[in-house]
Amino acid sequence: MWKWLHSLAKPETLYRLCGKFIPWLATAGVLCLSAGWIWGFGFAPSDYQQGDSFRIIYIHVPAAIWSMGIYGSMAIAAFIGLIWQMKSADMAASAMAPVGAVFTFIALATGSAWGKPMWGTWWVWDARLTSELVLLFLYLGAIALYNAFEDRRLAGRAAGILVLVGVINLPIIHFSVEWWNTLHQGSTNMQQTVDPSMRPPLRLSIFGYLFFFITLTLMRLRNLILAHDRQKPWVESLIGKEAR
Repeated sequence: MWKWLHSLAKPETLYRLCGKFIPWLATAGVLCLSAGWIWGFGFAPSDYQQGDSFRIIYIHVPAAIWSMGIYGSMAIAAFIGLIWQMKSADMAASAMAPVGAVFTFIALATGSAWGKPMWGTWWVWDARLTSELVLLFLYLGAIALYNAFEDRRLAGRAAGILVLVGVINLPIIHFSVEWWNTLHQGSTNMQQTVDPSMRPPLRLSIFGYLFFFITLTLMRLRNLILAHDRQKPWVESLIGKEAR
């Protein structure tokens, strides 16, 4: 199994494999997100308390879920990069970081927009909001470290250590609404707290965000591979074929 994984981790193999998956994942993302948003914004019933303002959940909730999911995936890649010294794992973590930062920013921005009519203010130093803001800073710190050193191995180690240390923030985000008395509502349990008519578009939106995350990560990973191996024969051969 390890031989198979190492063969997949070879830059040329990984580059071509990413290229094969990108069109399918992008198409799945467009279909899921379009269906989820059209259904959610256009046909799902209004909430009996919040009216139509609740519809922001189709943007906010998937972004909040995957802001943590992407960071967890980064941590796994960083761990593999540190323990087994796999450059492709470091590049994968580096590719995920900007996508995760954007999702986290979307979660914070839409959360603030939702909080204004619900709480009467755009921002409070609520435990959930504050820990999510810390997550954004962790993403930005990892991005800065990945680009701070010319030595890619040193950059991967420095960023990987930060990412692994920052994992402690994930349970704080998830359980903050249970550990502290906060304004933020409890964690969304779709089987109990979300009306059945609202669940399908929310699930479609969540999958749409997931497919877009993978698509964008693979696109960035291909660019990082080309930049890292720009002087390798296979990259020169690839450029020569595309130039014809």
